[in-house]
Amino acid sequence: MRAPKRPIHAVSTWVRRQPPKVKAFLAVISGMTALVLLRFIVHDHDNLFVAAEAVHSIGISVLIYKLMKEKTCAGLSLKSQELTAIFLAVRLYCSFVMEYDIHTLLDLATLGTTLWVIYMIRFRLKSSYMEDKDNFAIYYVVVPCAVLALLIHPSTSHHFLNRIFWAFCVYLEAVSVLPQLRIVEPFTAHYVFALGIARFLSCAHWVLQVLDTRGQLLVALGYGLWPSMVLISEIVQTFILADFCYYYVKSVFGGQLVLRLPSGVV
Repeated sequence: MRAPKRPIHAVSTWVRRQPPKVKAFLAVISGMTALVLLRFIVHDHDNLFVAAEAVHSIGISVLIYKLMKEKTCAGLSLKSQELTAIFLAVRLYCSFVMEYDIHTLLDLATLGTTLWVIYMIRFRLKSSYMEDKDNFAIYYVVVPCAVLALLIHPSTSHHFLNRIFWAFCVYLEAVSVLPQLRIVEPFTAHYVFALGIARFLSCAHWVLQVLDTRGQLLVALGYGLWPSMVLISEIVQTFILADFCYYYVKSVFGGQLVLRLPSGVV
């Protein structure tokens, strides 16, 4: 007799057989369901942002463990780390000149860690760096983000250049993980999955804040296309990582480690 399938495996198999439109519809329904649950479970939605920062820190801790204990950077994208360092440096500058707060200190710590990871990949562990696979040209995302920032940026009273920088770091953060998705390896998979969870929590924070203020938060960010672009950037980054998180969860429940995404996912 054939052993009965586990419920999770059966659901995963059913979802995998569905056409792309059905999968997209199910993803939207799942996301909306999760938002509704979070709205009723988490009373102070600012805690979602704190949770996102905490999960991101866990992901970075995985990288630190990998580099220090395993003595290898295999599966880690230098390009993605460089993009992360760029948007963090720009956001840190914006924080100092526009609105210095606790998140400035968090960004400073994250930037320091990211620069250390870049140093380890470039110099200490260069022999294990998968340079042939990490061939994503970062100007493919930096240039479009810069152009978009020139066209659509905040309409606040801050200096024009600072408003462009602010928009640039928002757009670049949304796509900074793209090079990493081309290289997937067990430790890296845990890191990217943590980023996916962190981005979902951050996106949920913004969406719920907009709902709680009945749209007043968008007005506070300015007028024109900029408020919508902030929210769209959060959603785009969440969806970029959604596919990876799906395959990660499916692989874990299947008793396997994520080594490579199916072709066409990225």
